[in-house]
Amino acid sequence: MNLITQENIQVGEIANGLPLTIPVYRLTGTGSGPSVYIQANMHGAEVQGNAVIYQLLEQLKTATLASNITLVPYANPIGCNQKSGEFTLGRFDPITGTNWNRMYHDHSKLVDDFADEYINADDTTVKRVFRQRLIDATAAILDGPSYAINTGKRIALNLQKLAHQADIVLDLHTGPISAKHLYCPEYAKASARYFNIPHVLLIPNEFDGAMDEASFCPWWQLSLAFKQRGRDFSVAVEAFTVELGSQEKIDLAEAERDAASLLSYLTFKEALLNSEYQPHKMTRYGCYLKDYFAYYAPMGGMVEYTAELGSHLKAGDTIAHILRMERYLSEAPLHPVNIDQDAITILHFASASVNQGTELYKFFTNYFEL
Repeated sequence: MNLITQENIQVGEIANGLPLTIPVYRLTGTGSGPSVYIQANMHGAEVQGNAVIYQLLEQLKTATLASNITLVPYANPIGCNQKSGEFTLGRFDPITGTNWNRMYHDHSKLVDDFADEYINADDTTVKRVFRQRLIDATAAILDGPSYAINTGKRIALNLQKLAHQADIVLDLHTGPISAKHLYCPEYAKASARYFNIPHVLLIPNEFDGAMDEASFCPWWQLSLAFKQRGRDFSVAVEAFTVELGSQEKIDLAEAERDAASLLSYLTFKEALLNSEYQPHKMTRYGCYLKDYFAYYAPMGGMVEYTAELGSHLKAGDTIAHILRMERYLSEAPLHPVNIDQDAITILHFASASVNQGTELYKFFTNYFEL
């Protein structure tokens, strides 16, 4: 039985002066495997990841671990308590309007000077020292003037400081009403087949503010910087955003299957010893981010979503009906909505009530088998 320890980390203060904390669980392995960091619930309504962390802890406490593993449920304690009536909001900071998952720090400025300084160092030294540089640079922002960091940035930096300690970072999310899919950096495409996830969105190896990018981008950039100086250096960190399905619900049985999917990948990465977790045999479809197609409501109304999640559509297929009862006597009240290209349905808006221009669906287009 592996010892699970808990530490509560302060990530801010709320208006009555009390500390804002997050729970951090740790398991210690032999140290021979890559260190792992997993977090969930950065967006308030995206709660299934907490159930997956529960199921992971249930499995990991009896597993043989090569890796040190850190797990953080309730990563954003403000977001998961951001309620309006019966609904959880928590996708955007209510003060600034910024997406909670776009406040991580870009450490690209560290890369060139480090590459010059350590061009002749061995790989082990490079990994150890550059990792510490990332941790120290993140801590320095947190330790700077308190007035310089807003609420969301402070939460993000505390999480980022934990994530920079790991070789593997998994950020657990969900969509509104969504099929499971994986955000995978292009350089790590080969790893996608070890998750039990049929839809893989391949994102550029570039920083756009999210946790996965904050984790892998400095290492990708370091690899490029060394290459420009005539040295080969493999990207030392893999990071993924794992979309577990739909928001506002947990399903413990499905969470157990999701945990098995993550453990299959961690087995491949040799984080577990004597593990029997293996990826399922399935057809996996890839799509580049530039081909991830957002379909906006062509008119306002009440929507019946008819394209099933994960379904393969042909150009001309009907994806929704929009009901406009205010036009019942003057025109046809029911309007079919069709898609004009082949696509795979990935997610749709959570509500049936939409304004013109609401993001109705997102689709894989120009997709291919991985």
